[in-house]
Amino acid sequence: MMNNVNAIDPRHADQTAAQDAVAPAAAAPAAAPATAADKALAAKATKAAIEFESFFISHMLHQMRESTRSIAPEDSPTKNKVNQDMTDMVDNMLAGNLAHQRAFGVADAILRQILPAPLNKPV
Repeated sequence: MMNNVNAIDPRHADQTAAQDAVAPAAAAPAAAPATAADKALAAKATKAAIEFESFFISHMLHQMRESTRSIAPEDSPTKNKVNQDMTDMVDNMLAGNLAHQRAFGVADAILRQILPAPLNKPV
């Protein structure tokens, strides 16, 4: 049984090129101006990506502090519960500031994956 795919014959390269030709309008869609809905989507996606980067950095800092606490001697200030609470708050604030600066690039990587190219502009 013969399928619909034609074999490529090098002697007829001009025929295959003509068959594969695509109309210019279909090949590259015109970039439509960003609508209010697109801008709202981009704003929500950016906020979510920054919050995720903040969570990521906060978790990383928390794990680093836990590692430090586990190897610290018993009389170390890092094992004091009050100090632990304060350093956790500082780590969360630091994570938020770093995420808003996009210092690690996690939010940018997420936005490159989920937003279309016209909406994906670095801030």
